[in-house]
Amino acid sequence: MSVSVVGHSNPDTDSVTAAIAFANYLKSTGTDAKACMQISAANLNPESKVVLEKFNLTAPEELNDAAGKDIALVDFSDIAQAPANIGDANLVAIVDHHKIGDITTGSPILFYNKPVGCTCTVLLEMYKNNNVDLPKDIAGGMLCAILSDTVNFKSPTCTDEDKAAVAELLQITGVADQDALFMEMLKAKSSVEGIPAKDLIFRDYKDFDMNGKKVGIGQIELATLDQVADIRDDLYAAVQEVKSEGRHSVLFMLTDVVKEGTDLMVVSDEPAIIEGAFNGKIEGQSMWVEGMMSRKKQTVPPLQKAFGA
Repeated sequence: MSVSVVGHSNPDTDSVTAAIAFANYLKSTGTDAKACMQISAANLNPESKVVLEKFNLTAPEELNDAAGKDIALVDFSDIAQAPANIGDANLVAIVDHHKIGDITTGSPILFYNKPVGCTCTVLLEMYKNNNVDLPKDIAGGMLCAILSDTVNFKSPTCTDEDKAAVAELLQITGVADQDALFMEMLKAKSSVEGIPAKDLIFRDYKDFDMNGKKVGIGQIELATLDQVADIRDDLYAAVQEVKSEGRHSVLFMLTDVVKEGTDLMVVSDEPAIIEGAFNGKIEGQSMWVEGMMSRKKQTVPPLQKAFGA
């Protein structure tokens, strides 16, 4: 059996490096495995490209059709975020840190999920609990994933376990300056110059089923909102286009890492639901939501409640 380990569509750094780390874990514990992702290496987001290059990691293989394959999932468990024909795959494992999604199996599998800020924090625990050697290069990718997902510990999703994992991974990798590493990643992650607006929407994007309504949520983290001041109209037009492709609502989170809040761009069939979810008012294209940093913890749950999901 050779297992293809794959993260969610539109993979972020956690999804990419978790696939690499879990594939290595499986191989080290006697199961042939390979890291995969649902896009080509050329289409990786800028942050992930920087991370892979910095730690000399090979990009996962592209995998878009799961039919007939032995599959392990990392960083998600929702059908909407899975490769095509996931129902025709043999699902053998899930490692995640999100809510449990709607993927089901016909027999027991390895399922390891913890309420922490990053899948790579969960994977580090698996490596330690089973005395599996963690290569320095993979440790570097995992370190970056945790810093990215927790926004260098600023996200409300960050836990003491994430902080402890970073401290341990800093020791393994020999990285001396955590903040400098994060800023190097943020510079790549927030780069918008010359990037088509729709590509920015999909840089970090997920679709969700909210009580039968398809709701898309994208996010880009910025050092300052001034970075997108000249392209706001283009971004809004792109959000409108994505919404027109069969979605009830599309939200695009313009997250200011320094101010610690999000300018939430909204296009919806029922904007009042969105306003009610965040107790605010959409003015023009968007609404400012103080303290919103995390899609997983601060955006999705209030929307699910508002939609009655």
